[in-house]
Amino acid sequence: MKKEVMALKMMFKNGETWTINKEFIGDLWIKHISRSFGRIGDSDFQEIFPCESLKIEIFPEADEVNSNDINLGGLEMGMFERVAKDPDIEKMDILYTDTENENSVDIVAKETVYFPYEAKDSDRIDNVYQSSFVSKENKLYIVIDKDKTAKEIYKEKF
Repeated sequence: MKKEVMALKMMFKNGETWTINKEFIGDLWIKHISRSFGRIGDSDFQEIFPCESLKIEIFPEADEVNSNDINLGGLEMGMFERVAKDPDIEKMDILYTDTENENSVDIVAKETVYFPYEAKDSDRIDNVYQSSFVSKENKLYIVIDKDKTAKEIYKEKF
């Protein structure tokens, strides 16, 4: 089996998800993914993979609702507007397929990456480290970083 990334699945704090096929992703940088081991509350011990930051460019073709996702907000306004309005991406699955089986389009593996998070207010939904904007070319730029914003990193696109 030879694994190849097929998509990224964003998971929002409110339970919604958004799957983005790799052909709709331009610039992508996930900085320093580390391996941790722990327990949250009463859950089982588990491995988790936090990262330091994310920057991503998403093409206009991805601004749609996938019927396999739970996109309540995306149904009403589109995923780009939903992400720009509500900075609440909590984690992301990197989805893999088996490229040795040419007929396979099934997910054969996934890795979940957690992003830096600090609540903006008492409702604990919005993340102060997440910023995004939609460019004139209708591309979505998202940055989740403790030190820089999407407009700082992608200033030539803004």
